[in-house]
Amino acid sequence: MQRKILVTSALPYANGSIHLGHLVEYIQTDIWVRFQKMRGHECHYVCADDAHGTPIMLRAQSEGITPETLIANTQQEHQADFADFNIKFDNFHTTHSDENRALANQIYLSNKAAGHITTRTISQAYDPEKEMFLPDRFIKGTCPKCGVDDQYGDNCEACGATYDPTDLINPVSAVSGATPITKDSEHHFFKLGDFEDDLKKWTRAGHLQKEVSHKLDEWFEGGLRDWDISRDAPYFGFEIPDAPNKYFYVWLDAPIGYLASFKQYCDRTGIDFDDYMKPDSTTEMVHFIGKDIIYFHALFWPATLQGAGFRLPTSIFAHGFLTVDGKKMSKSRGTFIKARTYLDHLNPEYLRYYYAAKLGSGIDDIDLNLEDFQNRINSDLVGKVVNIASRCAGYINKKFDGQLSSSLADATLFEEFTAQADSIADKMENREFGHAMRDIMALADKANQYIDEMKPWTLAKEEGKEQQVHDIYSMGINLFRVLIAYLKPVLPNTVEQAEAFLNIEPLHWRDINNPLLDHTINKFKPLMTRIESDKIEAIQEASKETMVTGQAVEETKSDIEPIADEISFDDFAKIDLRIAKIVNAEHVEGAKKLLKLTLDIGNGEKQVFAGIKSAYAPEDLTGKLTVMVANLAPRKMRFGLSEGMVLAAGPGGKDLFILNPDEGAQPGMRVK
Repeated sequence: MQRKILVTSALPYANGSIHLGHLVEYIQTDIWVRFQKMRGHECHYVCADDAHGTPIMLRAQSEGITPETLIANTQQEHQADFADFNIKFDNFHTTHSDENRALANQIYLSNKAAGHITTRTISQAYDPEKEMFLPDRFIKGTCPKCGVDDQYGDNCEACGATYDPTDLINPVSAVSGATPITKDSEHHFFKLGDFEDDLKKWTRAGHLQKEVSHKLDEWFEGGLRDWDISRDAPYFGFEIPDAPNKYFYVWLDAPIGYLASFKQYCDRTGIDFDDYMKPDSTTEMVHFIGKDIIYFHALFWPATLQGAGFRLPTSIFAHGFLTVDGKKMSKSRGTFIKARTYLDHLNPEYLRYYYAAKLGSGIDDIDLNLEDFQNRINSDLVGKVVNIASRCAGYINKKFDGQLSSSLADATLFEEFTAQADSIADKMENREFGHAMRDIMALADKANQYIDEMKPWTLAKEEGKEQQVHDIYSMGINLFRVLIAYLKPVLPNTVEQAEAFLNIEPLHWRDINNPLLDHTINKFKPLMTRIESDKIEAIQEASKETMVTGQAVEETKSDIEPIADEISFDDFAKIDLRIAKIVNAEHVEGAKKLLKLTLDIGNGEKQVFAGIKSAYAPEDLTGKLTVMVANLAPRKMRFGLSEGMVLAAGPGGKDLFILNPDEGAQPGMRVK
């Protein structure tokens, strides 16, 4: 029976680039969607850029452009990255669209008419300089629980405590640096508690992973509170239809963006939008999300849909986060890797396969171990799968003009391969991609073992064995064909090339049982090459935005580097610390955190790039004395040659301090 499935991934925020952490979700979703289509189901994959909110408004202001220009530029970048990673959306839209405005208004007004919206006056933090109310994340101060500075207004990254912004000690606006004042404003609230009984039933009815359902029970125990769905002007978003100068909070209209993207797609293709959205629909609506946004998707989202008379999601699949080499992604270590940086150096399908090999149906985090990544691609894809076609095609093309045998040399082995179709399909359906990849690679081992045991290259030297050799190599090609059929959702581009080599129509799951007999193949062209270590190193190097001083700046408090290995006193004695006068400081075009410094150390000037832009303007530095490592080997950076390192201290951000020597110090003096 053909299923009709609408699939979405969480919307990428239109305020930054796609990185490898984001790609876990989009690759996972794309594999599942391609598998469903390969099985013959009607499956539609839609997404959009999440384009509203205070951060986008402020960034556009800082860049001197309109928010519309910012989100248009970001969308172009996002779509290029997704396309190059072979993530194939049926429709990619934006939440800043006519469709989304209409649906957001409809859902809001329907809930209001049903009595699920209320208003009340609340007190909020207000920036008196910028004349704007401040979202929690735009207020910083000292944690009231543990006393750590530079914490956000809603939670502490050091101790994990949650609190109200008014609880912060010495709060400041992250926008202007001013001390916030408290100001009253009327806000609109969605009465989430109206749906508590229905949500308890729905969240325990198999729509969510078990661990997610258990987590939601904790929120139910505390009682569901009204949800503030409005924000005050200035705000980039949709104005609430019956409330001038009040705007929908981004988390109200962002998930509606799923439906808006689908609506645009339906209008373009003639698909019946209402058939998918009515409460008694026999279609499916499936969301793939990160575990950090479960609360919005598993409580607010189904409640607002139900209140407006829409269908509820069939399934919400959450996944874990990505670490790189066992740690949180880090710019200073070169492991905060953007999608485009990766694409500049490596085949995107290497990463698609590696993620598939790591992903399961739960919400556990996965780790991109760069050494394991290199070894696994070289072993599994190049050394096993592609190797089968490589070692079999040459003889068939040379001796038989590409013609395969008319029968299978080992029908039992072929049936062993095809018999796993249902088992592998079940694992793909349930998102147990890692188990499926292991099963496929076990079959690849058997295919290579078959060729090794039959030794066709030896038989080819014996008189009268030509047909037997032909049959063995043809058998290898047929086993290869089964393997690439299983891998097609994971490696779409590679398999498309393999289909061209095999001279066949695009593979469907139903084709797996049918061998290629008396069939002509084309000449084999290498489908993949090994990953060399210099490619990995180049990606890491290109991902390092700052040099040595930037290491302190880039790390967050939750990602403090462990103390490095001990060095001897002799090693330390080699470091030549000199007092330097900053004779010039200037911005670096294209760098977010670097300043270019010209330093006088008494015997000539040196150029240093320092990651201190968050704390200092260039004009504040000229004429100051500082300390630099004078005998550090020069390092070529993307912006030029850096000939040393400036010493600075502090937790980062604005709290970063140049180590000013005493006033009596002179440029070139050694620091002892």
